[in-house]
Amino acid sequence: MRPFIPHKLPPTGLDWEKLSKLIGKANAAVSFYNGLLQHIPSPNALLSPVTTQEAVLSSRIEGTQASLCDVLKFEAGGANVKDLKDDIAEVINYRKALFRAVELFQQRPFIHLNMVRELHSILMSGVRGADKKPGEVRAEQNYIGRYGATMAQATYVPPSPDRVLPLLGEWENYINGDGQEVLVQLAVLHAQFEIIHPFRDGNGRLGRMLIPLYLQQKGVLTMPLFYLSQYFEEHREAYYARLLGISRDNDWQGWVSFFLVAVAEQAKTNTEKAENIFNLYEKTKARLLELTHSSCAVFVLDTFFQKPIVDSSVFKENHGVKFKSTALRIIKMMEDAGIIKTLHKGRGHVPAVYAFPELINIAEDREVWLGE
Repeated sequence: MRPFIPHKLPPTGLDWEKLSKLIGKANAAVSFYNGLLQHIPSPNALLSPVTTQEAVLSSRIEGTQASLCDVLKFEAGGANVKDLKDDIAEVINYRKALFRAVELFQQRPFIHLNMVRELHSILMSGVRGADKKPGEVRAEQNYIGRYGATMAQATYVPPSPDRVLPLLGEWENYINGDGQEVLVQLAVLHAQFEIIHPFRDGNGRLGRMLIPLYLQQKGVLTMPLFYLSQYFEEHREAYYARLLGISRDNDWQGWVSFFLVAVAEQAKTNTEKAENIFNLYEKTKARLLELTHSSCAVFVLDTFFQKPIVDSSVFKENHGVKFKSTALRIIKMMEDAGIIKTLHKGRGHVPAVYAFPELINIAEDREVWLGE
């Protein structure tokens, strides 16, 4: 199989009449979600578990097995996850890259190649693929296929190395230009990045990471908190088949239609999840203030919303020893009320580990068994 030569951007031949209804639904769903974000206090903090879940799901598409719960337990020191340690490291790198992307975007509010290279370097640091020159555009031919397949047996062979930088330049110009409907442009830029496959590894995760940044760049979102990996993971075969359809049959219409449906459906899911988390926060805050009659309860609750599994040392680190003793009294009241549960009791210098099951269930979209 020969390396694929992508067509120039933007793609031609799209049936805009057929796409118009999908565009309308997707735009309406994203707009409604963005309106909700603007009414949630501190959305970055309250939706922190959702950001970690995005890192989990985007990594899972590429073969990792760690769950949100596994990552949270690992970070709190409350689980033996020896078999999943490498997978968890990839998830944590993904989240670090997401946070760095937000920082870089505040400095220069548009997607550019230097940003892309830096994010790739963070994503691949110290994990599977770390030997494949993180942050460096590939100078070798790569290909995609089943394990052990030769290039002749590959499912897809990306453009040859000499074409990668020129293609990335065209891709960057397309991102920062105007002329197409924003969500269609987003569908095209995501697919083209995967088609170019500019790095030796990590292209899928990086391409998905750029989606919320682009939506903010174009003013569709006020903050980059829109993640599509849940839909892509649930429809993985269709996701890959539609991308492959571009290189095999020049089927941009099929890909763009799939992507617009994904945006509309995921926007509804994101809205429901954000509403559920906000309602849980308001309900729990009112209950805690009634139980404790202490303003410190809000600080404790905020900590659990940022880290639904946490160890007791966090309260000392953030506010000092005096606050920790107050926090532990509030935690005991929360446990007695069934709001949180103890995963591991503290012993000597080993801190106790606590979990907020209802919040984790919302973030994971399922009833999570936390164990003891």
